[in-house]
Amino acid sequence: MTQTTLRYRGAAPAARPPGELELPCRIGQWELVELAAEGSFADIYRARALATPADRPAAYALKMLRAQWQESPRAMDLLSREATVGRSVSHPNVVAILAASVHDSPQFLVMPWLDGCTLQARLSAGQQFDLPEVLWLARQTAEGLDALHQAGWMHGDLKPSNLMVSPEGHVTLLDLGFARRCEETGSVVDRCVLGTCNYLAPEWITSTLRADIRSDIYSLGVMLFELLTGRLPFVGNDLADLATQHLQSAPPNLARLAPHLPSEVVDLVRQMIAKEPLRRPQSPCELADRLVRLEIASFGQRSWP
Repeated sequence: MTQTTLRYRGAAPAARPPGELELPCRIGQWELVELAAEGSFADIYRARALATPADRPAAYALKMLRAQWQESPRAMDLLSREATVGRSVSHPNVVAILAASVHDSPQFLVMPWLDGCTLQARLSAGQQFDLPEVLWLARQTAEGLDALHQAGWMHGDLKPSNLMVSPEGHVTLLDLGFARRCEETGSVVDRCVLGTCNYLAPEWITSTLRADIRSDIYSLGVMLFELLTGRLPFVGNDLADLATQHLQSAPPNLARLAPHLPSEVVDLVRQMIAKEPLRRPQSPCELADRLVRLEIASFGQRSWP
């Protein structure tokens, strides 16, 4: 199992292949100012439009396929899909795609620059989350999923590394390359090669059920479990072991791991990570409504500014 990681500024940089970009440089109508993050198949640069004065902040993020992926049909399809979805959904909790070049090399997308870090970065740093913040982050994620759902899409790869959290706590759903129409089919292998299967719903693994928006709800439920307990519900020795646990194993008892949680929160997380999609909340809108009520009820436990 390989997990996609992004190395943010301040981390040790990865070795750069010969011939990689020397900054600053121009790509199309954009000036690349700084390498901000590195992914499995694409790098993210801080950028500004060429017409922008040099003394103005670089207010855009340009996501460009790495040189070795520029001719890969699979990588180009992921970038093209992300451009299509990002241009068709307009919502504060879903990343906006402002410009794209997906047919000619170099292939890239342009997005607003988002301050903050991914939820995965906060988890990896060992940050503790109190209940109101967890519910707030989850509710914003559900509202982003609802916007995708209303436009006929599901995210398809929901996990902490695909949620950007601003310093003020605003959540933005990232990486829409695996988004798909609910009638589409796809292989779980792609997600596990380029990402992680820790958050993958059981129906992605079995052919008896088709993944849909409730699969994203399962992934969000796994994240809620992790945020509330500091651990994942399922941890496998390898991909096959992990898949078997998602398909067959009961998750650990959340009430025992976090006895301080209200029973309503425990019940919601249990329903979200139910093996059968029919036992989960049936839409992100329904889920967001339930999270709002729990969020309001938890305000007295708020410990963050």
